[in-house]
Amino acid sequence: MAASITRALAPVQRVLGHNLTGKTQCLESLLDPARRCPPPTLVQTRTKKRHFIPPSVGAKHKTFSEQESKAKAAGVVVRQQYMERVINITCTAGIFDPYIPPEGDARLSTLSKEGLRQRTEQLKQSAGSQLAVRKIKDHDPDFNTKGFPARAQEIFIEAHANLTSFNKENLHSLVTERCYPEMVRGNRYKTLRWSFLESLEPPRVVHVRCPDMVSKGNLYGQVTVRMHSKQTLAIYDRFGRLMYGSEAVPRDVLEYVVFERHLVSPYSRWRMHGKIVPAWAPPKDPIIKTIMIPGPQLKPWEEFEESNYEVPKPKAVQWHK
Repeated sequence: MAASITRALAPVQRVLGHNLTGKTQCLESLLDPARRCPPPTLVQTRTKKRHFIPPSVGAKHKTFSEQESKAKAAGVVVRQQYMERVINITCTAGIFDPYIPPEGDARLSTLSKEGLRQRTEQLKQSAGSQLAVRKIKDHDPDFNTKGFPARAQEIFIEAHANLTSFNKENLHSLVTERCYPEMVRGNRYKTLRWSFLESLEPPRVVHVRCPDMVSKGNLYGQVTVRMHSKQTLAIYDRFGRLMYGSEAVPRDVLEYVVFERHLVSPYSRWRMHGKIVPAWAPPKDPIIKTIMIPGPQLKPWEEFEESNYEVPKPKAVQWHK
């Protein structure tokens, strides 16, 4: 571009003389962008140095301990990972010193060896219960072994009534966090029908314990109540078929229910904590399950004859528990 400007101004420069030489150079410098812009300046900079590079696939340092030692050698502090477990201090994780019901729930003769052993065990349990009752009364002055069974039976009935109606909010206030999953587990897509008819014997306190957890002064009260009542229970599956029990046939039920309270907390209350099933208890009836038996593949013009069809037997399958 500068060369073309010089050729265009050459005739004018011959006519007017050499006075335009300086002006021509000024015009060339203004019209030439290469002369107007200063040359670029390159400044070398250094990027951030990485002290520790994560190992790639197939590297030598594969184990975590080797990676940690390599990071420490590079000056990188690896944060320690703590395996923490969440605990709930509003209730205990189990039943402390559970009550051992006598076999058959009957008193044997003290002249026999088994009866003498049973009497000795009852004396030990009653002595521990009296000490626990004193500790409970220090935090709950209204507690009484004579009036508590009626209150415990009301909690028991209300908890099972809320279980059948699936009222989670009220159920949490009547059972502990340890007892809740045991009562709710397996009830999805099922219909429960439960009713409390009458008490065959008045409920009574048979066992009291006052354990502590985490610290020495963090006390919990556990009271075992014996309940002998008449109840009805029926469980239906999601198709409305009966799986267990009957709504029309009542049954006599003997239960040992454990109630617990966090004595140190002023906002705590007595809640159902679990049940004690003795070793001599009879096994439960099996659950009736509805299954589909595969039948023969019939053609549209054929009819099924039940008398001539044999149900195929299942094949033996090896399993483990």
